[in-house]
Amino acid sequence: MSQDALTPTDDAQGENLVVEKRTGLEQVTFLVKDKFGDSILDIAKKIGEITIFVKRESIVELCLFLRDNEESKFDLLSDLTGVDRGIEEDPRFEVNYHLTSLPKRMRLRLKVRVSEEDCSVPTVTGVWPTADWHERETFDLVGVRFEGHPNLRKILTPDDLEGHPLRKDFPLRGY
Repeated sequence: MSQDALTPTDDAQGENLVVEKRTGLEQVTFLVKDKFGDSILDIAKKIGEITIFVKRESIVELCLFLRDNEESKFDLLSDLTGVDRGIEEDPRFEVNYHLTSLPKRMRLRLKVRVSEEDCSVPTVTGVWPTADWHERETFDLVGVRFEGHPNLRKILTPDDLEGHPLRKDFPLRGY
């Protein structure tokens, strides 16, 4: 399929077949929903950007698909960061993946939410090696563990610092 894939849908009365033209990112979103179904928790579109909320256990498989699929070719993990949504939120933490497809000129955001009790996500260093330092920084500052990471240790804070400075319950002057 091309980036401007044509997709048949029923019209409002259900009588005639209408053909919709999808942009590249809309087509990728359609393919992701079709292939990963129950692993996709939500898809949000705002200001021309698409965010896909993914179950933790599917993040590596989805990232491999987005990197290798001819429709997407997300060849660059431009950023990965952790967010503390607040102690009253459940799940409390979120890992954001910002992907870029240089050949297709597209950007996409993936989000995985995890609870404070089970604050871990599989590593994507096998998909994009650049995730190594991003995941270490997220581990150090927010406290999200990345299962299978080859060298998960602090990267910015001193080894003797207790806690994670970007958590909302971290005291402003430290402990």
